[in-house]
Amino acid sequence: MASSPCGNTNFDSGLEIKTRSVEQTLIPLVSQITTLINHKDKPKKSERTLAAIHRVGQAVSVAVGRFVSVGEAIAAENHELRDEMGQACFEARRAGDAIAQLTDVGSATPLQSDPHVTVFSDRTGMVKAARLLLSSVTKVLVLADRIVIKQIITSRNKVLVTLDHLERVSTFQEFVQIFSQFGNEMVEFAHLTGDRQNDLKDEKKKARMAAARAVLEKCTMMLLTASKTCLRHPDCESARINKDAVFHRMRCALEQVIEIVTEARSCGESKILPASIYNGIKDFKSSVECLRENLHSVSPQSLTGQLEALVERTEDFTDSAYTSHEQRQAILGLCQLARQDAQQLVHAWVEAQSVHAKEAPEDMEVVILKTCQSINDLRRELHKVAVGRASHLLNVQGEQLPLRALKAAGAEGNLEAVSEYSRKLTEQKEQLVETCRLLCHVSGTEPLEITCIHAEETFHVIGPQIISAAQTLALHPSSKIAKENLEVFCEAWESQLCDMALLLREINDVFEGRRGDKRPYLSLPRPGKHSANLKTAKAVKLDAEEQTSMAKLGLELRLLSSDVDTEVEKWEEQEHDVVRQSQSLASMAYNMYLFTRGEGLLKTTLDLFHQAEVLSEEGLQLCSSLRTFSTQLVDEEKSVVMTEMEKLVALCQQLQMGAKTPVQGKTATFQKVDSSIQTTRSVLAVVLSLLPFCNKLNRKYKSDRNSLSSPQDWRERQEASTPIKEEAALNGNGFGVKSLEQHMASLNLLESK
Repeated sequence: MASSPCGNTNFDSGLEIKTRSVEQTLIPLVSQITTLINHKDKPKKSERTLAAIHRVGQAVSVAVGRFVSVGEAIAAENHELRDEMGQACFEARRAGDAIAQLTDVGSATPLQSDPHVTVFSDRTGMVKAARLLLSSVTKVLVLADRIVIKQIITSRNKVLVTLDHLERVSTFQEFVQIFSQFGNEMVEFAHLTGDRQNDLKDEKKKARMAAARAVLEKCTMMLLTASKTCLRHPDCESARINKDAVFHRMRCALEQVIEIVTEARSCGESKILPASIYNGIKDFKSSVECLRENLHSVSPQSLTGQLEALVERTEDFTDSAYTSHEQRQAILGLCQLARQDAQQLVHAWVEAQSVHAKEAPEDMEVVILKTCQSINDLRRELHKVAVGRASHLLNVQGEQLPLRALKAAGAEGNLEAVSEYSRKLTEQKEQLVETCRLLCHVSGTEPLEITCIHAEETFHVIGPQIISAAQTLALHPSSKIAKENLEVFCEAWESQLCDMALLLREINDVFEGRRGDKRPYLSLPRPGKHSANLKTAKAVKLDAEEQTSMAKLGLELRLLSSDVDTEVEKWEEQEHDVVRQSQSLASMAYNMYLFTRGEGLLKTTLDLFHQAEVLSEEGLQLCSSLRTFSTQLVDEEKSVVMTEMEKLVALCQQLQMGAKTPVQGKTATFQKVDSSIQTTRSVLAVVLSLLPFCNKLNRKYKSDRNSLSSPQDWRERQEASTPIKEEAALNGNGFGVKSLEQHMASLNLLESK
């Protein structure tokens, strides 16, 4: 009973906690109250114990008092929440006062005549007070969270109004003025939704939010050039079609964001996620394996029905015109094998039930293993087909032949050639759309399924938009804005291909048991360590145009960090200094990539510069490890490693100096951001070239060491040549759990802006 208030996620309030910030805010309070409730009820307590209990009780009461004051201030400023918030604050204050009284040492001093009196003679009262406090505090936090939702809705409404104005403008002067306002509003909306995306607990909602925000990010630049083209060529039908498609897509993405934050359509997830083969296999295997413990967990008809539904979904593979005959036959053969094994399982199952067996007998266990193996073989084959198709397509698309041909034909005003290459691009688009659908079947997680669906929709929409932009250019071959517009849509296509390549890697990571997640790395510096520039530097956020120009650099950074992770995983010694430090560099570079998208831990340019400084220090640590590693190498090998290491030292020093150099003004800040990301990209490129070479040498010399010397000799040699560094990396103490008053104060500050 004592622990019950803390075990219930919703704290008996009937409110679901949907964000990490609310959950993390409750952790310290839950911890303190658990301490009070679960104290050992001994006949005698020391003065120290009594004082500790009193301190905890008073701390809870004071924190709740401050927390409630902020909650009441928020209620006063938000009339729609006044009654609910007022009641929750009243209950929280009452519960806090009750806990303070129950932990008052003065009223619970043991008497000489009654040695059995304890500090909590009313344990039931404490449990009730704890329940009430947790329930009311949770309610206050969830109500306050509605303010964040309200801000996102208000921001979206502002964007929609300006979007309507943009769609109706008829002059360039008016367009420039309104687009400037639209850009500022989109930046505000991007930051609000980015913070919300990072705060969501539900991974599916996070993936949907990421997809919608990606559409808005890419469509902003398309909207600019498509609108300018339409203004320059008002009578051009293809220019109007091109522009209308962008506006429509932006409105759909804005609506999706609001659906996610308000949960306006509860069936949203079920509508967006079709039945995938991966989920079908997972459910079927689960049903089969449950038979080990309970022969009556499912019916034979249900089991065979699951398998048939799964086999039916494989028709997306076997019916495809792009699936080879050999692949089709392999999939059909594995489906038939799975059916045969399932039929054998049903026979063994019926036999076991006929003799009233309580669990699966040995012969049935063998058939269960066979059935699971055949379904795993089917999954492996489907994965191979989908991933192989995607890899081939990406290689073909890398040549960009239809895009280059469309640009050239448009610039020449050759409508016939544009029509011909449009058909080729449409065929490639259909292949990509179908391949995304196949990847969705084998993606392995629901967030990745959502990302596959987003990729499918993006190719489906951008293909026709490129064609309409090419048609406009062909009609007006001397138009610079029409040429720029086509360029922007082609870049969006190429960007989606890069995203697809990353998606492919993540799907492979999941399939091979690597979740594809970055190691957690608290990237901001510890208090005091990098505070030299904090007083003079001013944190700024990039506007929409600057964010767009950063996106391409950021994408290259993400690809490089993913490549580094891939190379690192090939090392046998995962605790090797070179491995650990390379992983840290890749993780920090990934954080910088997220910054270019307006996501992640790095919120401002100041955060980015701190991150660059920390990354440079980690890079110099890697150089030290490489120097140590090179002591075992022969002259030629050592020369290669030392040459690359010297490049790395120079780049890290350049990055460090750049990060520490103060700048004034927005233009200078933007140039510093650009330089930091470019230098980081160069750092990763050098690390990527070193990793496979060092891994090969490490395996070679490890083999030599095993045959020529003892491990002790090698260890001693290493220790003798390795300088001791006490602070090789951050210790992770830079972030702490928010207190109640800090969380509410930040909400209050947000509301006052």
